[in-house]
Amino acid sequence: MLRDSRGHVLSGATARSLPHYEAAVRQFSLFMGDPVATIDKAIAASPDFVMAHALRAWLHLLGTEPAGIPVARATLAMTGGLPATAQEKGHLAAIAHLLDGRWHAASAMLEDITIDFPRDLLALQAGHQTDFFRGDARMLRDRIARALPFWSAEVPGYHAVLGMQAFGLEETGAYAAAERFGRRAVDLEPRDAWAQHAVAHVMEMQCRHRDGIAWMMGNANGWSHDSFLAVHNWWHVALYHLDLGETDEALALYDGRIWGARSRVILEMIDAAAMLWRLSLRGVALGERWQPLAEAWAPTADAGLYAFNDVHAVMAFVGAGRRDLIRRVLAGQEETMRGEDDNAAFTCEVGRPVTLALVAFGDGRYGECVERLRAVRNIAHRFGGSHAQRDVLDLTLIEAALLSGQGALAAALAAERTAMRPQSPLGRLFMARAAQLKRAA
Repeated sequence: MLRDSRGHVLSGATARSLPHYEAAVRQFSLFMGDPVATIDKAIAASPDFVMAHALRAWLHLLGTEPAGIPVARATLAMTGGLPATAQEKGHLAAIAHLLDGRWHAASAMLEDITIDFPRDLLALQAGHQTDFFRGDARMLRDRIARALPFWSAEVPGYHAVLGMQAFGLEETGAYAAAERFGRRAVDLEPRDAWAQHAVAHVMEMQCRHRDGIAWMMGNANGWSHDSFLAVHNWWHVALYHLDLGETDEALALYDGRIWGARSRVILEMIDAAAMLWRLSLRGVALGERWQPLAEAWAPTADAGLYAFNDVHAVMAFVGAGRRDLIRRVLAGQEETMRGEDDNAAFTCEVGRPVTLALVAFGDGRYGECVERLRAVRNIAHRFGGSHAQRDVLDLTLIEAALLSGQGALAAALAAERTAMRPQSPLGRLFMARAAQLKRAA
């Protein structure tokens, strides 16, 4: 039986299909190119290639696209009855769990695979992504840390492991180590957009905005060309400008790199909605920008697949004044919360309260928004995303406190933020506005 470049047996692979599989794994590890088209070539050459089917299923599941579910389910069905190793059966079982909305079970299955097979790059990366979508910062770090002793620069894909460890370290607050791992990964592979992004997160958390802009622009050709993460990484560049008060630059990035192409990819629409919401919190006139984004979100308004997506769809619907689409999200959430999968908990615990808070904010019911966000801000990681992404909840909370006239609370929240981000111009602006509100009271 043939083996991959990291030594794992590949059931059903042939000399014709193996190069396509290796190329697709590499594309996935770099978030570049079209790994679906590449893995389809492997399957066409070897229909019994188990891990080619597994990779194809993962690619359709990890984008959180509703349309990906039936494709992944059909792909999994094609492996029925095929001979498979224990490692490969673990992948298939994890895919089955995720198809049924069992995020935690899928994560645990992938964890077990990489304990036994620490060089299984696909299992590491799929597990890392499920950790991200579950908001499990510790496993983002520890899943990779367990495998690292079995890797070296001589093993293909080492850069990706370093990049994943960098992100896990950043999400657990180990910023110096995260930056070191991320820079090393990019040195080894300048096209590693995830490693580039991990260092961008470090600089965001440390309010090193000028350093962040220089870091991103210094390798823009590496991480932005033919990359699935290009939009998200441009979003990070816009965040730096936004915190510096350079709202014209942030808006120009939205109009160009972030959503100039009017993408219908959910992960890119999340970035678009999050950026417009932040710009609106800063009082930037957005014109008609909300309307086309709301239309892009409309087909998935009541999908109920993933609570984090619902919240960002609602940002667009609130911004555009689309009460009809807000009602569809709320109805979808009600259906989701009656279910038994993990997204029922994501929605019930965090997604629904945040959605209602955003609707209240849009209606000018700022006191209600404050009440709802305060109730969930300390558990918001449970519905996924990164610290940088979930920061929009704190930004909305502070603005709602200011707009509702709660000067003491606004001052407390601004002080909290400034303590963690002493170099943030936005933090200082919040402090000044809160002080002015208290004096006027």
